[in-house]
Parts: sequence; structure tokens; C-alpha cells
Amino acid sequence: MGASPLVIYVEDDKNIRELSVYALGQGGIEAVGCADDVEFRRVCAERKPDAVLLDIMLPDADGLDILARIRKTPGISNVPVMMLTAKDTELDKVRALDGGADDYLSKPFGMMEMVSRTRALLRRAGREPASEESESVTVGPVCVWPERREATLDGRELSLTMREFDLLSFLMKSPGVVFSRESLLQRVWGWDFDGGSRTVDVHVQQVRAKLGNASDLIETVRGVGYRVRG
Repeated sequence: MGASPLVIYVEDDKNIRELSVYALGQGGIEAVGCADDVEFRRVCAERKPDAVLLDIMLPDADGLDILARIRKTPGISNVPVMMLTAKDTELDKVRALDGGADDYLSKPFGMMEMVSRTRALLRRAGREPASEESESVTVGPVCVWPERREATLDGRELSLTMREFDLLSFLMKSPGVVFSRESLLQRVWGWDFDGGSRTVDVHVQQVRAKLGNASDLIETVRGVGYRVRG
């Protein structure tokens, strides 16, 4: 059996980099974080990546220049690349995609969406990791398939928005565990989401409404946050 696929995330912000690498690891994806282009070159020399997540603004190089170099470097020229950056204008996206990027995700982004789109990159490259992420998670009458981004209630499809799905899926993966609103904002919405904790309450209410008679699946723990009943 070959080595597991490797994802390299090039990001100079330590908090963002470590949170993303952790989230990828939780999703069954081996990931290494690099703070700059120098470190990225060193890691690539040691082991060929199967996908690269690349920030545009780095302290020692422009991410688009790194992307251009990847596309010209034998051995890694066909490696899928997703640009992750605070730049979200249409021109920036066009420049990245025209430069050879396979995908583009603007900050702030939810960790689950980032992991899902990274798995899609690996799948297109024929390097999808085998992990529990591609399996279903069931609690009571509710079942979710995180990688497929599908959910059912008593066998019937649940129509959830992207963020509602991310929230429900995240809670269901750890039944009985209480998560604070602040923790959910960081894990589901992203590290620099500028909305308040009320955002979590609103989305929980929306998910409960769609769960109908199974709304008590998500429990409120007063003064702390929320959990899916164990």
C-alpha cells in the first residue's frame, strides 16, 4: 500500500496555519504547514505533495509567483493547487485561476468547507485518502455524510444551507461533547469571522426547525453552548 497523500499549506499566520493543519488531520488528511516559500521549497524537496493550499500574500514571495513556479517544475507541475487568501475580488480570482490554480477559497472560510474542497482536489488527482470522513455519521433519526455533504432525517433528505450542514455535521461527529459558541465560530465559520456569537444561536434555531420532531437532537447547555445528545 502506498504512502498516504500529503497536503502542504503555505500560510504565514501561525494561528491560521496550525488550525487548518489540525482540521485537515481530523479529516483524515496528512498535512504539513509552511510559514513561507523557503520552508515550502524545503518540504517539497523532501517529499512531493499531492496537493498544495497556497496563500497569495506571503512575507518572502507572492503566492501567484509560487503557483507559476509549481506549474513549471518537473515532478510537481500537475499537483492540484487551491489558493486561500483574504483577497476576494473577481480580478484576484481570475488571476489565480488563469495562472493554473485548481480552486480558490476566500477568507474567512469554514474549516469543514476547506477540508471538503481539499478532499475534492485529492479525489480529482486520484489521491483521495481512505478515512472515516467518507462514511456516514448517525445520531438518532439523523444521518450525515460529511464528504458527500448530504443529510437525511428518517431516511428523507434534509435541505440544509452550507453553514447549517457544517454546524450539524460538526456537532454530530462528537455526540455528548459540549462546544461553546466561540469554539463553534472558530471551528465552523473560520478563525477571523467577524460576526458575533448570536450567529451560532440563529443557525442552531434554523437547523432545529428543519429537524422538526427531532429538534431536541441539539441540546442547549446553559451558560456554555451546544451539543448533540450522546
